[in-house]
Amino acid sequence: MTRWKAGGLHLCISAAVGLVAAVLIFGVWYPPPFFHAAGGGGLILLLVGVDLGLGPLLTLIVFRHGKPGLKFDLATIGVIQTAALLWGMHIIVDARPVFLVAAVDRLVLVAADEISDADLALGSEPTFRTRSWSGPRLVAARMPTDIKERSDLAFSAFAGRDLQNLPKYYCSYAEGGRDLLRKAKPLAALIDEKPQARQMIENWLASSKRGMKELVWVPLQGDKSDLVMLLDAETALPVHAIAIDPW
Repeated sequence: MTRWKAGGLHLCISAAVGLVAAVLIFGVWYPPPFFHAAGGGGLILLLVGVDLGLGPLLTLIVFRHGKPGLKFDLATIGVIQTAALLWGMHIIVDARPVFLVAAVDRLVLVAADEISDADLALGSEPTFRTRSWSGPRLVAARMPTDIKERSDLAFSAFAGRDLQNLPKYYCSYAEGGRDLLRKAKPLAALIDEKPQARQMIENWLASSKRGMKELVWVPLQGDKSDLVMLLDAETALPVHAIAIDPW
C-alpha cells in the first residue's frame, strides 16, 4: 500500500466518524436556528481540523510500506487523533444550548457550561434541574419579587449569573410567555427600523404564508450572535429566527 492509499483510507474512516458527529451536532445538540447563535461555526471548524486534518495528514507523512515500527507509528497517530477528537467533542458538548429562556424582553440561549450544578439543583421543576441533550428547552424566567433578591441578582449578573442562568427563577413557557409577548414589537416596526431586512422578511412571509399582523418579534440573544426571533402574536411561541441584528 502506498502512503497516498493509506492516507486516503484514513481520511475515509475519519470522514465517517465526522459524519456521525455532524448528525449529533446539527440534528440533536444544535438544531436550527441555534447553531448560528451559539457560534457553532467555529466549533465545526475545530472538529473538522481535528478529525479530518490531523490523523490523515500524519498518516500520509509517516507511512512507508515495510518501514520498521510502522504499526507503532500508526497506533500512536490513532491515539493522538482519538484524544484530540474527544477533546473537541467535549468542548462542543459543554457549549451546547440547553435552555431557551424568555427573560424580561428577550429570548436568551443558555449553554450547558453557563449554568452551575449548584444552581441547576435549585430548579423548581424536574425539567429545570437537568441539562437537555436534545436541543434547548423552552422556558421562561421571572424576576424575583423580594427586594433583597433583586439586589443580589443585580450583583450576581456581573459575575455571569443573570436571571437566565438561575433555574430557580424558571417557570413554564406557557406560564411566562405572555410576559414576553407584552414586551414584543410589531413586525412592521422591525422593517421600519431596518429597511435592509425588508426583502428577507417579506420572502419568508411569502414562503410561510403568514401575515405580518400574525407575528411579533423579540431579540434572540446567543453566545456568539444575536438574531431576531419571530413569535406567534397569539400563543407567544417562537416561529422563526432571522439573521438580523436586533439591536
